Amino acid sequence: MFSIGDKVAYPMHGAGIVESIEDRQILGSTKSYYIVRTLHGNMQIMVPVNGCEQVGLRCIVEPSFIDEVMGVLGSESTPMDDNWNRRNRDNMERMKTGDLKQVAGVIRNLLRIDRVKKLSTGEKQLLNNARQILASEMVLVNGITEDEAQARIESAV
Repeated sequence: MFSIGDKVAYPMHGAGIVESIEDRQILGSTKSYYIVRTLHGNMQIMVPVNGCEQVGLRCIVEPSFIDEVMGVLGSESTPMDDNWNRRNRDNMERMKTGDLKQVAGVIRNLLRIDRVKKLSTGEKQLLNNARQILASEMVLVNGITEDEAQARIESAV
């Protein structure tokens, strides 16, 4: 159970803060929702209290885990499909897990491909989204700016 003010992470949207817990009536039934404000895009997300585990809402990680994630960014690239469509689908699945190490692997692999040959528009969007997800959590965990987080990500790869 989360409380107002808790720092949380939501898959595919990144880190944010629980602003409130509200009861809302939707389709005739009243349920409690966490209202989470994301750092990136200042988006407000409603997450059902009873279903937060299923959607992947979790507490932000510890600073030591960010160090492990940075290690993933600097490690060897993993084999990826040559077909950009299949590669994109695989990377989307990794992103949906909400696991920062998986997100870091997507960033690492796509950045390295982009340095050799340009990514497709879809893969560029995925790379930017992955960077923002990781950076938003680094901001809350390490108390740094988004620009500092992005620079650390770039230099770690």
